[in-house]
Amino acid sequence: MKTLGFIGMGNMAGAIAAGILQKGLMKKEEVFAYAPHYEKLEANAEKIGFVPCKDLKGLTAKADTLVMACKPYQIEGVLSEIKEELKGKALISIAAGWNYDKYEKYLDKSTRLQFIMPNTPAMVGEGVLLFEEKNSLLPEEREEIKKLFVIELPVHLMGIGGALTGCGPAFVDLIIEALGDAGVKYGVPRKQAYEMVSQMILGSAKLQLETGEHPGVLKDNVCSPAGTTICGVDALEHAGIRAGFIDAIDAIMNK
Repeated sequence: MKTLGFIGMGNMAGAIAAGILQKGLMKKEEVFAYAPHYEKLEANAEKIGFVPCKDLKGLTAKADTLVMACKPYQIEGVLSEIKEELKGKALISIAAGWNYDKYEKYLDKSTRLQFIMPNTPAMVGEGVLLFEEKNSLLPEEREEIKKLFVIELPVHLMGIGGALTGCGPAFVDLIIEALGDAGVKYGVPRKQAYEMVSQMILGSAKLQLETGEHPGVLKDNVCSPAGTTICGVDALEHAGIRAGFIDAIDAIMNK
């Protein structure tokens, strides 16, 4: 993956591009993007650090790997315009609903394809990229992309995977805001409250990932008998926190 081109530069594409550049996986002059509103694209390029392109064919000429990051309803039109230019290239799709099977009838057989579900923490190099198992990338291309944090799932689990990792950041942000409010209630300045809570969540998540411990064990380690933490856990259980999160995922999956 010598050069990378983004077809569309919305929030998710921007997060991925920023993460790639911040991690030093690619240089500014190796990352390109096209979007219809060029002035906005230039502003994003200045902020994130990629090279803006004025047209689709100019983008495909510069990039050997393309990321389909436009709105799903725009994809048929995009593919009709650049199908020939995509021959022999790799196409990474992050557009919802456009998995491997859906692309097959639109692409030349020489275009290699991988469907990915990303999430916004990719902006700081901590994203989760869900790979659909079915793909036609070369082994070396997959290894390049796997330098980012990747979890591979079969087709039938991509929906729930996307709900957990794509929507989950919003739920965690609600927790950050709520705990921050609690800190403010008791006198902590808001900025410091958010910093403390966010670092606590980051550290807790890293502890679980690196130790592999069951979350229940880690929770028990903090709950001393008759202590303060178990009182807070008891209040959350009475508020239905577990059922609330499961209900949220049910609402997404049944939408």
